[in-house]
Amino acid sequence: MMKSINRLVAANFAAMALLLAAGLSQASAEERPPIKLVLQITVDGLRGDMLSRYGDRFGEGGFRYLLDTGTVFANAHYSHANTETIVGHATLATGAYPSQHGMVGNVWFDRESGELSYNIEDSDSPPLPTREEKVEAKQLDPAQTIARTKGRSPVSILASTFSDELAVHHAGRPKIFAVAGKDRSSVSMAGHAGKAFWYSSNTGDYETSSYYYDAYPEWVAEWNAKRHAESHSGKSWSLLNEPSTYLLAEFDDRSYETDLKGYGRTFPHPYGTAEGNLFPSLLFIGPVGDQLTNDFAKALIENEGLGHDDIPDYLAVGFSSVDAVNHFFGPSSLENEDIILQLDRTLEDLLTFVDEKVGLEHTLIVLSADHGMAEMPEFMAERGLDVGRIHTDDVIKTVNQVALDRLGVTNLAKQFFRPYLYLNDEVIAAANLDRSLVEQTVADALTQTKGIALAVPSRALRKMPDTPLLRKIRNNHHPERSGDIYIVQEPYWFLFDEGPIAVMHGSPWRYDTFVPIIFSGPGIPAKTVYRTVHPVDVAPTLAVRLGIKPPSSSSGTPLREALQ
Repeated sequence: MMKSINRLVAANFAAMALLLAAGLSQASAEERPPIKLVLQITVDGLRGDMLSRYGDRFGEGGFRYLLDTGTVFANAHYSHANTETIVGHATLATGAYPSQHGMVGNVWFDRESGELSYNIEDSDSPPLPTREEKVEAKQLDPAQTIARTKGRSPVSILASTFSDELAVHHAGRPKIFAVAGKDRSSVSMAGHAGKAFWYSSNTGDYETSSYYYDAYPEWVAEWNAKRHAESHSGKSWSLLNEPSTYLLAEFDDRSYETDLKGYGRTFPHPYGTAEGNLFPSLLFIGPVGDQLTNDFAKALIENEGLGHDDIPDYLAVGFSSVDAVNHFFGPSSLENEDIILQLDRTLEDLLTFVDEKVGLEHTLIVLSADHGMAEMPEFMAERGLDVGRIHTDDVIKTVNQVALDRLGVTNLAKQFFRPYLYLNDEVIAAANLDRSLVEQTVADALTQTKGIALAVPSRALRKMPDTPLLRKIRNNHHPERSGDIYIVQEPYWFLFDEGPIAVMHGSPWRYDTFVPIIFSGPGIPAKTVYRTVHPVDVAPTLAVRLGIKPPSSSSGTPLREALQ
C-alpha cells in the first residue's frame, strides 16, 4: 500500500510542477495519470459519524488511506425521505431523486397486480442456479420476503446510471461490473449496461440472473465450486482485538438486541454448520459476508481484466454486513464497532489488490453509503428520550378505526409497508367518498398518534409549504409507485413490522440521512469539506471527472472540491 501512496504523491508533485511552470491554477486532464478503473465502494448502513468514531483504530491502508489522501465531504446528507437500501443505491448510481429514478422504497404496492412488489424483481429474468439448491434457507431480509419471484434485473430503474453513461460514451467498450452482499445493491450500481453479482442467502455462492448471462463465466463457476462460505462451517465471529480496546466494550449484552437461534447477543457468535438453515445468513451478519464479497470482487478484477487498457472500466463493490449487524444489534453496539474495524481490514486488502493489478494512481475511488442508521429506541430511552415502537399492525388498526368512526367504512387500509400507506380504492368508490377528504382525514388522525411526527396525503403534497421535511417527501414521491399517505415517525421511534429486526433506518431524520462521501485518486486533493453536500452529487461528479455526460435524470451538482 505504501508504494501506491508514494506513487500518488509523486504524481501530484509532478502535476504541481507542471502547473507552476505553466503558470496555471488547475491541472488539465492531459497532466493527470489516466483513469483506468472507477471503483465505487458503497457500505450499506455506514452512518456518517462511524469513521470518526472508530478512526483511531484504523490501519493505514483502508479507511485511513481514503481519509488521508482523498477529498472528504464530512457533512453529506440524503435529500429524500425514505432512506432505504435501494433508494440510496439508486440515488448514488443515477444522481437523481427517487421521484425521478422511481425506486421509492425497498417495497411498493403494485396497483396493477394488487400485490406488494420487491424493487428489482423481474419474472422475465430468472436466476441462474449455481448448484442444486438445498431446502430454502430462512430469509431474514424483510424486503426479500415480499418478492413474488426470484428474477432480478434493473428494468424498474427509470433513469440511466453513471455506469450506463460510461458505456455509452465509450461505445460499449468499458467493462462494467457490480458485486455486493445484496442483490438490490449490486443491480442498481451495475445499471442497465453492466453485469451484477450478489451473495445468495440460500447457498453462500455469488449468483446473477438471465438478464446478464445465459450461463456463468467459467471463472465464476470455478469460484463458486470452491464453496468458500462453507469453509466457515463450525466457526464463530470473534472480536478482532482485545475487548479492553473497544469504545463499546460494555455494550455487548443488552436485552433489546436480537438472538437469532443460537447466534447469541454476546461474542463469540457461532455461525453453526453449513447444513444449518440460517448458516448463509449468519455469515452475512458478521465480517465473513464482507470478506466473501471482497474475495469475489478480487477474482472478478483478475479474471475480467479490469483496468488493463486506456478505456476506463467500472467496478462497484457493495459491502452489506454493517447494515445487517446494525439491524440486529444496533449502531451503538460492540458488534457494530467490531464489524467496522473488520471491514477496515477487508477494505485495505481490496485496495492493496487494486494497487497491484491496476495501480491506485490510475484508480478513481469514491466511497459512500446508502443510508445511515437510527439508534435503538430502548438505547435512547435509557438516555432520557420519550421513544418507543410502532408496528405495521398498529398503523393499520388505527387507520381502520378512524375510517369506521369518521367515514363510516371498514377495511380502508389496503397495504402498509413503511413509509407508504395505500388505501382501498374499492371501499372509497363504493361509499362514494371524496378521495382527497379521505386522505386528509386519515393523515390528520395519524399525525395525532403518539410516535408519528407527520402523515402527508399524496394528493395534497404539491400544495403544502416548502419545508425541509416536505421537500424530502416530495423528492421521494413517484405518482405510480408511492402510496396515498407518507408516514414519518418521531425521531428515534421504531416504525416497522414486529419481529427479529431490532432497529430500522428509513426515516428523513439526520441520523438516517448522514453518510460519508470520499473521493480519492489521480488529481483529487487531500482535504476535508464541511459544507452540506448530497449523494445526488456523486454521479455528476464522476461524470465531469471522466468527461462524459451526466446520467439522464441527474439533479446533483458536481462537487468542485473533488475536481480541483
